[in-house]
Amino acid sequence: MIRKELITDLTLEAGGALAGAHVVYHTSQEAWDGRKPVIWICHALTANSDPEDWWPEMVGPGKAIDTEKSFVACVNMLGSAYGSEGPARENPETGKPWLLDFPKVTVRDMVTASIVVRKTLGVSSVDLLVGSSIGGFQAIEWAVTEPEVFKRCLFIATAPRVSPYLSATVEAQRMALEADPTFREARDLKGGAAGLKCARAQALISYRCFEGYGLTQFEADPDTLFAGRAASYERYQGEKLVRRGFDAYSYYTLCNALDSHNVGRGRGGVDAALARIKARTTVVSIDTDALFPPQESSVWARWIPGADYIEISSRFGHDGFLLETARLTAILMK
Repeated sequence: MIRKELITDLTLEAGGALAGAHVVYHTSQEAWDGRKPVIWICHALTANSDPEDWWPEMVGPGKAIDTEKSFVACVNMLGSAYGSEGPARENPETGKPWLLDFPKVTVRDMVTASIVVRKTLGVSSVDLLVGSSIGGFQAIEWAVTEPEVFKRCLFIATAPRVSPYLSATVEAQRMALEADPTFREARDLKGGAAGLKCARAQALISYRCFEGYGLTQFEADPDTLFAGRAASYERYQGEKLVRRGFDAYSYYTLCNALDSHNVGRGRGGVDAALARIKARTTVVSIDTDALFPPQESSVWARWIPGADYIEISSRFGHDGFLLETARLTAILMK
């Protein structure tokens, strides 16, 4: 996919503004020809705006989301480490990275930036909007904000409002960042790296489930004195995120943004907000997802007019949205 960037002024929901904010996005063709169907993907927490990079089994030539037959677009969310305006970019007032000085952004701010991109591309109608996890937060918010724009929506492993459980897991991750003394020193983008590794390891536990760890991280030696394989995996995942160039300040910003998610704010509640959605909608939950359990998803899915609700089975918890590609492909093709 083709990387692009625009600069725009954004008024922020929590107060203040970003003048000359950079917004990075990817498209499958240089420009929309006005004929190809448009598929818009909203990415998850530490992903980027190139879905062929993090969802290769689903996105690409000949895949369920075919980048040759459709005009595919994805915007890097505000606050991310991967290009859009956030703590890793330069604060124009200081000439240094924003770090902890970056203002608080909300999920609605992220959607506002995506709307700017949509209009810049000349896209007036989106055939399919797809979002999972925090990408689903954005997709639901966007479908409520611009109901006339979308023909079909696919919301996977997500919710219309952040839950107390998710907020608690996010706070534990913020605490890990704050426990690293180099985080508060905020000297450069390397600050808080040890805390970020810990936060990522904590997050991964909530992304997976008991059965998944049992399948992939069990001790092969029946006489093992001290179990270490799962512990090694946790450390590896924390180190991997840091090696990918993600920084603690961007992670902190996105954790705060998660807590802002509530499509019902100022709209008469979640049920009233979801009733605004006009697209043909499918809500997908995963039976082992601790962050967005089926008992929650099956309730709010009924508040979207005419929505279909599908529960899929996975041994990998919330991360099933990345791994259960055969089942998701079948749903997408309906």
